Amino acid sequence: MTPDRDPGPVFSALADPTRREVLRKLSQEGPATLSEISAGMPVSRQAIAKHLSLLEEAGLIEGAGATRRRTYTLTPGPLEGAVGWMADVGADWDERLERLRRIVERRSR
Repeated sequence: MTPDRDPGPVFSALADPTRREVLRKLSQEGPATLSEISAGMPVSRQAIAKHLSLLEEAGLIEGAGATRRRTYTLTPGPLEGAVGWMADVGADWDERLERLRRIVERRSR
């Protein structure tokens, strides 16, 4: 993980199921416009536009082109950073649990 990149905005963006669905669509279907992303979604185009804005602020997507035909593309770098952060935290906990296991084993002898 990049030490200077805070994973907080990524986790905040991923907390919403609609934003996760937008990311899933972009991941599976590739770059898309607001209209294409909104198709079949249970919320309005305006709501999707707000979700896209939050995803863009978190660095999870990039928008390119004119406002009416803006195309959004998934940018996985911040996801990789968040996964790296989780792996680091998981490794810390693995070490702590291993130390605890050794202590418990020594005391039970």
